[in-house]
Amino acid sequence: MIIALSGGIGGAKLALGLSHVLPPEELLILANTGDDFEHLGLSISPDIDTLTYALAGLDNQELGWGRRDETWSFMETLASIGGETWFRLGDRDLALHVERTRRLRAGETLSAVTADIARRLGIGPRILPMSDDPVRTRLLSDDGWLDLQHWFVREQTRPAVRAVEFAGAETARPNPALLAALGARPRAVVICPSNPFISIGPILAVPGLREAIAGCGAPVIAVSPIIAGQAVKGPTARMFEQAGIVPSAAAVAARYADLLTHYVMEPDDDATGIEARIIRAPTLMRSLEDKIALARVVLDAA
Repeated sequence: MIIALSGGIGGAKLALGLSHVLPPEELLILANTGDDFEHLGLSISPDIDTLTYALAGLDNQELGWGRRDETWSFMETLASIGGETWFRLGDRDLALHVERTRRLRAGETLSAVTADIARRLGIGPRILPMSDDPVRTRLLSDDGWLDLQHWFVREQTRPAVRAVEFAGAETARPNPALLAALGARPRAVVICPSNPFISIGPILAVPGLREAIAGCGAPVIAVSPIIAGQAVKGPTARMFEQAGIVPSAAAVAARYADLLTHYVMEPDDDATGIEARIIRAPTLMRSLEDKIALARVVLDAA
């Protein structure tokens, strides 16, 4: 069993690669839910949805989020009557959020809803939320405290970030299916190339989860989301800078230092200070072939 910890776009790329080289029953993907929020009365789970669409072959590769072949009649109508349109929900995507909200309100867990939707979309590997209890990432910015999506989407990451907190994490319970998988001695735990502050950070903030990973007896392999001091996508590098840390592959590795046995990074990046076994390989995933090649590098390390 390979257990992959993932945020959205970058993590979903490696998760897709892993899904092409592993039997479905041998891959478990643990999704960040710190991004989850309520919007227009709907329960939105952005990272779960990005993973779901990518593994189902339904992702919008042009936008990098949402579903392909999308239409926008709902948003256009909403704008015409003065509704909030800063978080765009396509017509096809909207159906998923409506159904998830209905089922959660009927008493189902997020794990159960996610698993059933994945099954119906023909996805073999398991996608698990990190917890069925709500955890919400909040950021202290120059404009005050902002919920993650308000900072990331509405404000386009413009306000500088001074602190990050995970509201609800202190009482959240790790997903029991994850704990069972960790207890069964997995082949490896993979930390996908996702933002360490706001994608992997919320996962590791769930009480007991970091300790369970450290004690599972399997190699822990992270892939750097930083190449030559720059993030492949998103605000990772800028968040390091705002924390007073030079963005680098080594800076990411330092955040997982107590867990890592192996670290996959670009051939030319500086490895100074990294204590894990370093594996040099191309980490930029533009094509499906790139994703599969990186997945094989990770599995060879395992």
